[in-house]
Amino acid sequence: MDYAKNILETIGNTPLIKINELTKELPCLVLSKYETFNPGNSVKDRMALKMIEDAEADGRLKPNGVIIEGTSGNTGMGLALAAIVKGYKCVFVMADKQSKEKMDILKAVGAEVVVCPTNVDPDDPRSYYSVAKRLEKETPNSWHVNQYDNPSNTKAHYESTGPEIWKQTAGKITHFVVGVGTGGTISGVGKYLKEQNPNVKVWGVDTYGSVFKKYHETGIFDENEIYPYVTEGIGEDILPKNVDFDIIDGFTKVRDKDAAVYTQLLAQKEGMFLGNSAGAAIKGVLQLKAHFSKNDVVVVLFHDHGSRYVGKMFNDDWMRDKGYIE
Repeated sequence: MDYAKNILETIGNTPLIKINELTKELPCLVLSKYETFNPGNSVKDRMALKMIEDAEADGRLKPNGVIIEGTSGNTGMGLALAAIVKGYKCVFVMADKQSKEKMDILKAVGAEVVVCPTNVDPDDPRSYYSVAKRLEKETPNSWHVNQYDNPSNTKAHYESTGPEIWKQTAGKITHFVVGVGTGGTISGVGKYLKEQNPNVKVWGVDTYGSVFKKYHETGIFDENEIYPYVTEGIGEDILPKNVDFDIIDGFTKVRDKDAAVYTQLLAQKEGMFLGNSAGAAIKGVLQLKAHFSKNDVVVVLFHDHGSRYVGKMFNDDWMRDKGYIE
């Protein structure tokens, strides 16, 4: 009989799926690494499990411990699934811009959710970074995951996502494009692919209101680049240790409106019911058209599932209120 011993054994080995309609204007083959096939419906299941296993191995996470993390939702889901199987409690800190669906889903899998304001500085005591650190100090037998600076995040993608993409493309991949948040995916996958073929180009998708693109190009952390934005899961107002800027060849920035509209178009034109960062990612690929030629194989990674955004990008009233559709 062929079965998984628990839900965690179904993480990884997600399919590569060709994009057909939205990429007609591009000369190359565009394939999506479709991470919603993970049990928590996102790429974050991979690094959530790896971070927990590594913390168990070196004693940071002890039996019956409490896992504390600031999350935009998807890492929380991955952590919660692993915690259920392994017997831990979870407390997740979220910014109030995240969708209600994400908060409800985390509560559904038994996590406690603490909501913090979005529009405060990272070092403000009310920010979700600061609250997560405070909760760790106040909670006995707890472990703060810190996905931004935790090297197991990058390692998970170096060990699983990168090798899968290389094998699935038979080593023919020429470009890897992905939205950048914590940096674990782009750094881990990028490192693996460049070790196989140094000519593979690694492109990050950033959002307006985030510091990544300017920092990569100039080495300047410009606070004037930072302002509130709608796109979820990508961009940052900090420089996570998991972002390896040396591995990244360049960034392209995508507007909130374009990310939202292309999230809808992926569903309507490709039958791909995906999250907000997927809309940003495919628009980023289209913006990079000048970098692609006829024989190129471009892999774009789609992080999460459309069910997290039914009240936002898939709600026409919300889209009209934002001025994203007529």
